[in-house]
Amino acid sequence: MNHDSYDNTYIAGILNSVKTIAMVGASANDVRPSYFVLKYLLAKGFSVLPINPGQAGKEILGRMTYARLTDIPEPIDMVDIFRAATAVPGIVDEVLRLDPLPKVLWMQLGVRHDEAAARAEAAGIKVVMNRCPKIEYGKLSGEIGWTGVNSGVLSSKKPLMRSGYQSFGVRQK
Repeated sequence: MNHDSYDNTYIAGILNSVKTIAMVGASANDVRPSYFVLKYLLAKGFSVLPINPGQAGKEILGRMTYARLTDIPEPIDMVDIFRAATAVPGIVDEVLRLDPLPKVLWMQLGVRHDEAAARAEAAGIKVVMNRCPKIEYGKLSGEIGWTGVNSGVLSSKKPLMRSGYQSFGVRQK
């Protein structure tokens, strides 16, 4: 797959299909990007499980924090990586040990590792690199336009309400 650009349908399909997200590198510090992405995704109705060895056993935004992916006692739909690209191969090793495998491996803005992505894709996992699910959700739902940002998505369709705070959901196309 070409990871230089993603079709909106690909991203929308992912955001509409995942329910449980493990966030590797989640922070308890409320000024860190991982904290407000976690908060946003929780508000949109996703079940987000923070992964942070330093916070394991404690709660972040009311969610139990785990030391590693393999500690999570339930299936994961998506792994969201908030770590440096150099950490990605080890995270993919851990992802590939999960049973069942997650549907999606998502690397945050500035995080890209093509070799690790190819290994995940070879196992049947969809991969997104150098993107933020919070930004993509806001863009595809139209919410990002509320702040005056051009989403690049035009639609005259009435928004479909989903559960969550001011959540319109993501349109396929």
